[in-house]
Amino acid sequence: MPNEPSKLDISDEMIAERRGGSGKMPDDMPNWMSLLITKIDKFSMWVGNIVCWLTVPLILGMVYEVLARKLFLAPTIWAYDMSRFLYGALFMLGAGYALSKGVHIRADFLYRNFKTKTQGVIDFWLYLLFYFPGLIVFLYMTFGFVQESIMRGERGMDTTWMPFMWPIKSCLLIGIIFLLIQGISELLKSYWASTKGQWPGEEE
Repeated sequence: MPNEPSKLDISDEMIAERRGGSGKMPDDMPNWMSLLITKIDKFSMWVGNIVCWLTVPLILGMVYEVLARKLFLAPTIWAYDMSRFLYGALFMLGAGYALSKGVHIRADFLYRNFKTKTQGVIDFWLYLLFYFPGLIVFLYMTFGFVQESIMRGERGMDTTWMPFMWPIKSCLLIGIIFLLIQGISELLKSYWASTKGQWPGEEE
């Protein structure tokens, strides 16, 4: 009989759990920092709890489409577009919440073996040099896309329903703002980890 592993490797899950930690902030952390981190994380949690309800109309719409198409031979003209819009809104508006919980895709095969201080230094500089500049440029470009979409009355051309495109493009814009807000919390957490060797909110 082959030997069964005695311990399951859950390193990646532990990293996500640590990043999503909602424990008490360190006593020696400045009040402004702990307050800002806590408020931003609570805001992202609040947004995530609301955005998750988009799955309800998404599921209902798809179930209705399948039943109408298969049982009554009466496919809708709106289900395809609504599925894309609702899924896209769910993905973008929930991105900040996902970041707060550490569930975005990461290449952790090396990172997870580093000391906490090293992880904090890496995260801090990656946020500062790439994350914020990239999102700010993306925000600027997306603002132009949304403005142009509204002014032109842009409509989707994939179906005969031809819905307006500005609502889903606005979700992209708002989602980027949510990511920038949560990024401030993550930057502060990374700074604390790089100097103190412990992630804020992590259980000792």
